[in-house]
Amino acid sequence: MKWQLITPETEAQWQAYYQLRYLILRAPWQQPLGSERDELEQQAFHRMIVDTQGEVLAVGRLHQVDADTMQVRYMAVAETARGSGLGAMLLKALEQQAVDAGARHIILNARDSALTFYKKSGYQTGAEQPALFGIAHFQMTKALYLPGTVADQLLWVQQLEQTWQHTIPLSEFMQLQVQKFDGHQLRCSAPLAPNKNPHHTMFAGSIYSMATLTGWGMVYLQLQSLGLRGDIVLADAQIRYLAPVKSQPAARVDVLHLSGDLTPLQRGLKVRQHLKVQILDGETVVGEFAGRFVVLPEKGQVQ
Repeated sequence: MKWQLITPETEAQWQAYYQLRYLILRAPWQQPLGSERDELEQQAFHRMIVDTQGEVLAVGRLHQVDADTMQVRYMAVAETARGSGLGAMLLKALEQQAVDAGARHIILNARDSALTFYKKSGYQTGAEQPALFGIAHFQMTKALYLPGTVADQLLWVQQLEQTWQHTIPLSEFMQLQVQKFDGHQLRCSAPLAPNKNPHHTMFAGSIYSMATLTGWGMVYLQLQSLGLRGDIVLADAQIRYLAPVKSQPAARVDVLHLSGDLTPLQRGLKVRQHLKVQILDGETVVGEFAGRFVVLPEKGQVQ
């Protein structure tokens, strides 16, 4: 199924956008037409996914709550498109819009049947909200930045690079270093010279190692931000090489591409983190790495 993520612009697109909202979120409970809208429509960001014929497959909205918080509302996926991953794609687009708008947190109210979907996308379940049409709802929250000050971030980066050098000798040979960490995104780079293959592009093993260590580093930084300790292990991974790295090798991962709750580690429980790393040549994406990391509690922690 071919699709396109757009912002509704024409009158026909707006009508189709609100129509899907109504059909999925209001009509099954015999609510009047118009109840699918509220007073924040003009101030909000709107996104929808359409197929090649222009049929609307999924819709969602984002609006400002306060200086640091934005809220997702009116998420709806057409019945014919369910199970295709479009809901997750739409949610990621709204989350990216929240980051671009300067938000540090995102909230939403999810019906009980959607809790698993949002948990897989990194949301934490909060307090129960007033029922809507007799359906239980819960507030869910996702942090777009790891907690910590700029000074904290600088210290954690120093500790990360020292940990790489002392415990992972390959990182020193590759000359891997942190290029950027702002609490939302970690970007690491390595010079091409010590990582070249006979074709004068980056050796595939070095690309894989750079992506793995960048993902490992993001898990490490999360643990630091939460005040937790544990042994980080790569459980499995997949990588796609889209083009050779010819000049400026780098890898980046951000909070939007993380899933998995690390807090049970404080109770001595093993935790898992899924993440995606983009491999770059300069600013061009030339590869994608998807990894599953496991964090094991240190010996002596409660099991």
